[in-house]
Amino acid sequence: MELRHLRYFRAVAEELHFGRAAERLHIAQPPLSQQIRQLERELGVPLLRRTTRSVELTASGRAYHDRVVQILAAVDEAGEQARRIAAGAEGVVTIGCVGSATYSLLPQLVRALGESLPGVEVVVRGEMLAPAQLAALTAGQLDVALLRPPVNQADVVVETLRRDPLIVAVPSGHRLAGRDELEVGDLLDEDFIAHAGQGRSVMNGVVTAMCADAGFVPRVRHEAMETSTLVTLVAAGLGVAIVPAPTAALDIAGVRYLPLTDAALGVDLLAARRSDHGTPLIANVMEVLRAQAAGTGAIRLG
Repeated sequence: MELRHLRYFRAVAEELHFGRAAERLHIAQPPLSQQIRQLERELGVPLLRRTTRSVELTASGRAYHDRVVQILAAVDEAGEQARRIAAGAEGVVTIGCVGSATYSLLPQLVRALGESLPGVEVVVRGEMLAPAQLAALTAGQLDVALLRPPVNQADVVVETLRRDPLIVAVPSGHRLAGRDELEVGDLLDEDFIAHAGQGRSVMNGVVTAMCADAGFVPRVRHEAMETSTLVTLVAAGLGVAIVPAPTAALDIAGVRYLPLTDAALGVDLLAARRSDHGTPLIANVMEVLRAQAAGTGAIRLG
């Protein structure tokens, strides 16, 4: 038995006329009749009651037709699903994201993916530091990683999405909170709250290098793995922090965000994916991601 036998039978069962069914199937009537008889022989039961004037379904034929419709619908849907997956319009994508982009980019990205690729399930892992994302990417636990440079892995493809300025988060009641902008040197005598050090966060090294260029070593009193925790500690008055500008989207009471006078100070936001994972789905996700990243650069400070 082949699928064509089921399609032939469905046409005859719905038309109840061999001539019309043959026209619908674009085949001649005699071969169609032969195929239906062959199907009945294989099943061992009559499906049709034929007379010189009419064709009717037997009780077995009616039951068989109901199941055939379901089977063919499932086969057709399976084919459609295979084509959607091949086109990158269906599947599951897991996206990792550094803290600052989690608040500014990720919500818009997930909404845009839902609108552009409604057949794609998006799994999000936010507040991930860059080294953890790269490890998850290599292990196949992430499909796309949104992180900060550097990325030095031969099996990972990287592209720059945008450059984020660096800003200073200070407690609302801090002596510097009334300023319109700051220089890195203004933070010489301040306690710092920093992202986790010892290679766990790119931002820790960025801040250390900035302060060294300004002639001092930052006095780090607290470290945090998550950007939200870092800003919360600033709000508690435990110190100041230098963070990427999109962090300002995390609107926590008790914090004021101030720009730095040196507009050249910033960090890139990268999209990374495995070099052996260039599927149509990832290509579609990247297209949406690029558009969203380009439109989320403006962050209001205050």
